[in-house]
This record gives sequence, structure tokens and C-alpha cells, in this order.
Amino acid sequence: MSAKPASWIGASVERLEDRPLVTGQGRFAGDVSFPHQLHMRIVRSAYAHGRLRAIDTAQARALRGVVAIWTAADIADLSPIDFREGPNEKLAPFRQPVLARDMVRYAGEPVAAVFATDPYVAEDAADLVEVDIEELDAVTDASLPVSEFAAGLTTEPTICRQGYGDIADAFKQAATVVELDLSVGRHSGVPLETRGAIGRYDAARDVLELHGAAKVPHKNRESLARMLGRSTAGIHLYEGHVGGGFGIRGEIYPEDILVLVAAMRLGRPVKWLEDRREHMIAANHSRQQRHRIRAAVDAEGRLIGIDDDFFHDQGGYIRTHGTRIADTACGILPGPYRLPHFRVNGHFRLTNKTPAATYRAPGRYETNFVRERLMDAIARELGLSRIEVRRRNLISPDEMPYERPLVALGDEVVLDSGDYAGLLDKALDRCGWDELERKVRARREAGEYVGLGLAMYVEKSGLGPTDGARVNVHTSGEVEVITGGASVGQGFETVIAQVCADTLGVDYRRVRVVHGRTDRIEYGIGAHATRATVMTANATAVAAAKVRDKALDMAAQLLQADAAQLTIADGNVMRRDGAGATIGLGELAHHLRPVSPTRGERDPGLAAEGWFTTDHMTYPYGVQIAQVALDAGTGAVRIEKMLIAFDVGRAINPMLVRGQLVGGFVQGLGGALFEEFQYDERGQPLSVTFADYLMPTAHEVPEVDILLAEDAPSTCNPLGIKGAGEGGVAAVGAVIASAVDDALGGKGLITQIPITPQAVKAMIDAQRN
Repeated sequence: MSAKPASWIGASVERLEDRPLVTGQGRFAGDVSFPHQLHMRIVRSAYAHGRLRAIDTAQARALRGVVAIWTAADIADLSPIDFREGPNEKLAPFRQPVLARDMVRYAGEPVAAVFATDPYVAEDAADLVEVDIEELDAVTDASLPVSEFAAGLTTEPTICRQGYGDIADAFKQAATVVELDLSVGRHSGVPLETRGAIGRYDAARDVLELHGAAKVPHKNRESLARMLGRSTAGIHLYEGHVGGGFGIRGEIYPEDILVLVAAMRLGRPVKWLEDRREHMIAANHSRQQRHRIRAAVDAEGRLIGIDDDFFHDQGGYIRTHGTRIADTACGILPGPYRLPHFRVNGHFRLTNKTPAATYRAPGRYETNFVRERLMDAIARELGLSRIEVRRRNLISPDEMPYERPLVALGDEVVLDSGDYAGLLDKALDRCGWDELERKVRARREAGEYVGLGLAMYVEKSGLGPTDGARVNVHTSGEVEVITGGASVGQGFETVIAQVCADTLGVDYRRVRVVHGRTDRIEYGIGAHATRATVMTANATAVAAAKVRDKALDMAAQLLQADAAQLTIADGNVMRRDGAGATIGLGELAHHLRPVSPTRGERDPGLAAEGWFTTDHMTYPYGVQIAQVALDAGTGAVRIEKMLIAFDVGRAINPMLVRGQLVGGFVQGLGGALFEEFQYDERGQPLSVTFADYLMPTAHEVPEVDILLAEDAPSTCNPLGIKGAGEGGVAAVGAVIASAVDDALGGKGLITQIPITPQAVKAMIDAQRN
């Protein structure tokens, strides 16, 4: 790092967490082992839907090294996996059992668990388990009429409904009605490190441990304690390094339950590591929705109302997130536009596919695609430019905070601050839109298939209500921040250290951030919903300010000065005018030991807790612009230019924000052009390897121009922060679809993602013929 910045907040300093990772010292789930441990292997259903008639484990049990084989009968006392936010009577019958009972509902569902002394023995034994299943017809299309899930239950557990205004009157007023049928494909996070879980029971302390936890250790501890009938003090989760999070990691899966129960009942640590095929068929899928949406528009292209019916493909069971994605989709769909009337019905449907849950920007990636396709269609219908129709509908800065009678993630939607039109202008100017349009038009006239795409969106972040942190200065002078946050690769340790350092007056490299350990702090929000930096950083600032005040108070006594005359810099307390002696924070901590004669009436220790509570989420926002070229011979889509303009309120570390945005873009590109979990008519998964499930590589990823804005600091927290974790991915499907459609003549041909080469080539061939 170059010279010390004037402020740690806002400085693009290097990441603290990189050294162990780049030197091979990281500790991932696969690196965790305990003496005398067993290895678990899961036997999975080969059928998507069927009646479970018998499981024969005799041959497998005879294999040397096999310690136990469990079916549902062996764990009949365990309830199905519960919802993270607590009981839900209506949805409870649709939860997933830890091991299949009587029925199987997706190919890959766990039906038995093998425990052996060696992972290879466990795998061989699993192959010898004979599972007799009577195959039934599979449901593979969530938009078809509902069918029976079980006696008295249909495949539509609920319909998520939101809206306001008079939607019927909106369409009576309309000068134009635009209707679209749009689909988003099934894809998900595919981290390089597959899932892993290691359970250990310490009988001497009566403590059950789960290693390999991620994302929401404290929340998961509460759920696991409920399921296993233990106190939260008797179960602890430990987060190591994580090879990619993205929403998919942090779920409570059947395997997490099994390693814990087995560790207690078999009296030995139990380790399970997922292979790639298992990940493809068993870990959460996401995204798949079909929207039948229509807009009522006046003669000038202003929205009067939007009416949307969408079908959410949840797969075989409802997992821990419940209906969160469909709910969020309902609440966030209107985006940055003024919308007088709105109605949405989200049909939450079960099919015979892998269960679905959150994936980076859940509910927003889908609805941004849908809404922005609609805005392009309105422009086309009225003969307006895509920019003009958006500009006429944008919420203006003087309307902020903008209350919208909707709910997202259980939070009333109040857009806290923003200058949407201002960011649009900046983005257009940055990319030189007018000149790009001229050049693209010229290339198209010469026979090329080239197009420009535009998408605008509002993200959400900083979900409350509360987070806490503890800051402790050791007598060595080292500062420790203990948080219930989590690190899934986003640079959490660095930004929290920067906030603490800036508030306290130390070098951020002297701050050790402890996270992902439920035995170090009682409460934590983890890292999800783009909330970690907003919530934990503000809590850390409160705690660090308290420590600073205590240090100045102690130093004032020792330096015989007024505390108001003192300041802290580089870990030393000194007079603001630079005169006189200084004293280090470590020495002050020494004076504040319980036995110190200089402590006086002060509480022992140079430490403090800080809490931050908020009523509403924050709403960062963005503009994405893409230029694409289509290969008429193969249908391949090449991204020629990509701009992400994003207002983050206040960037703690601009370099890390840019990294988040670029990384998010790459994932969004996968969903736009490449990635899709496909099934045949029997519900058999067809995407089970990286040969079937295509992901973007460095070859497909263009250089991404990032325009990072801080024009609208959040009014919801003292630091003014808005989150960036999902801002890069949220609108990529929308902007790529817009650009490809433009390249094909702007006729509204792109109605679904991913946009495959086969589909593009067919459209080009159809135009030529």
C-alpha cells in the first residue's frame, strides 16, 4: 500500500483476508478433520417422483468399514427441515424430510446415509444400497394447472399477492396496453468449493459443533437447536474460508442435520463433502419464473399501472427460505419508476425438480429482466426512444424518500434517497451513447447484427433490524472486532477493519476481525441480503466510538489533560496541538485491567459493544449499458462493451465495491447467455456436469467499465452506506436481453433467458428467410 490515506473509510486499501488465501493457507471445509472421524455418503433417488417401496442395505452393511446406514426409519424422531424465520403452519406440510419418507419428489433427494471409516468405502457401500421406487408422473412445468402434492394438498401451497391502487381503472384509462409473456431460466450459484459439513460432539462439554458453516451461522444455530432439541448454548457453528457463497451456501440442507445427529449417536466426528454431480442435483437451484405481465400506459408513455401473474418454480420442497424469493419479486418489481397502480400475483408452485431458494439478487434478477423488457416494449409501441420512456417515468430526487405501499423481505418499501435521472445522464455520457448508436446503426446497415441495451434498476440492501459488534483493545495494542457477520469472499474483514480503524484512530492492519463463530458472540446477522457492510459496519462504528471515548478519558487522567484536547492517531493518544507526551492504546488497556490501581471507578477493559438498529432497508440503484454483436453463423453473442453505473451511497472501499460489481456481472452473464438446469419430461436432470451446465469463462467476459457514484448517501444509517453485493448481477439479464433484441431489429423477440446460440441463430435464419 502507498502512503496512509487521510481516512480509512473511502480508501481502496488491500484486502486483509488475501494473504492466507494466496499462500495456500486457507482453511476450507475439506481442510477440517478430526481424529477417529467417520465419512458420510448419501444415497439419492434416481427418480424425480415416486413412491418409496423398500430400501435394502444388507449388502452395503456387510462391507468392511461400514459403521452404520440410516434410512428415514432410523431418524423418525427428526422433524422435516424447518424455516429459518420460524414456524409457518400453512407451508409446513411442504418441508423437506431429512431422508425421504414414503415418497421421493426430485431426482437426487436423499433416501439413505452411509457412515464408514473411509470416504471411498462409504461411496462403494452407497452403490450397494438397493432402492425400490415406483415411478410416478413428474410435474416439470410450474405454469401448468395445479395438481396433487399429497392428500388434501395441491402443488400450489400459496399465492404471494401484493398491490395498491385500482388496477382495473388503470387499464380503463390506458391509451395503450402492452402485454408480454417472459421467462427466466433455472440456474444458481455454482461455487468452486462444493458444500461440506463436519459434525463433532464434545460429550465432556455437551457441545455439538458444526464446521463448514457459512453465511448465517447464528440464524442456522437457532434453527438447528430447535430441530435437535438443544439449547443454543449447546451448539456452535464455525465458519472457515468459503469458496463462493452467493446464497446457495448457508442453507440448512439434509446433510447438515445428518452429520450432527450422527456425531452424537455414533460418538465420532462425521465428515461429508459433496461432489460436483451432487452439487448440481441437490444444492439449491434458483430463478425459474414465468411472468405474464401487462402495462397500462398513457399516450406519452407514462405508466398508469402494471398487472403481473407469475409462476415461481420452487421444485420438490419448500426449504428454509420459504417464499422469500416470490415475496421479494412482488415487492421490488416496480423498480425506479413511478407507478400509480400495481397488482401482482406470484403463484408459488411445486414441481419435481431440485428445490429452489435464494441466489445472488433473488427476485431482482428476474423482475429487472421482466420490467425492463416491458419498458423496451412500451418504447417500441409508442415510437419513443428507450431512454425517453424511462426518463418520463423515473422517480425524481425531490420525491425522496419515496414510500411505496409494498413489502420486500418483510420490510416496508421506502426508497431512501436517489437521483435516478442523474445517474442515467452520467452513464449515457460515460459510454457516449449517441455516438455508440450512430456507429451501431452504421454497422447494422452494413449487414452486422449489433445492438445496444439499457437497463435501470433499484437494488435493496441493509436489511435490519439490528446488528451488534464488540471492539476490544488488547494490552499489546492490537484491536479485535468480534462480530456475528460472515465472510463469503466479499472483503468483509477489510471493510469492518477500515471502519473500526477510522473511528478509533488506528491502522486498519492492526485490526483483527473475528466472525463466523457462534461461540464468540451471541448474536449475528451473517452475510446475506447485501446487509453485512451496512449493518455490521454501523454497529462497529458505534462500538469503536465508545472505546475511543473510554481511551481518551483514561488518557486524560494519565496525561493530566482535558479529554477534549486529546485525539488518537496511529494508535496513540496525544494532544491535538501535538505538544506533550503520548500514550498508546495498548498501554491504556494495561491501565484498565481489573487489578490496575489507575483504573479508578471505570469498568475493566478497553472494550465496548455497539449496536445499530434500523427501520428500513437502503436502496442503491444502477444503470447498465451493453453493446453486443451476434454471430449470424453460430448464434453466439459477444459482449463488446459493458458499463455498470451504480450509486452505493458511500463506498467504504471503492476497489472492493468495483470488484463486487464486476464479479456480479460475470454471474449475471451466465444466467443471461449460458447457465440453465435442464430436465427431461420425466424430471431427470440433464445438467449434471460442467459439460452440460455452461458457465462463462475469462474468454466470454469483456472488460467492464464501472462508474461508481456516491451522490445519494443513505438516510437510514449514520455512515450513509448502501450495499453493493448484488448490484452487479441484478440487471445483467435485462441489459443483455435488451441489447440482443436491439441487434435483431428491436422487435421484442427476446422473451426468455438464457439466450442460447440456437435461439439466436433460429431468429436470424427466420429473418433472412
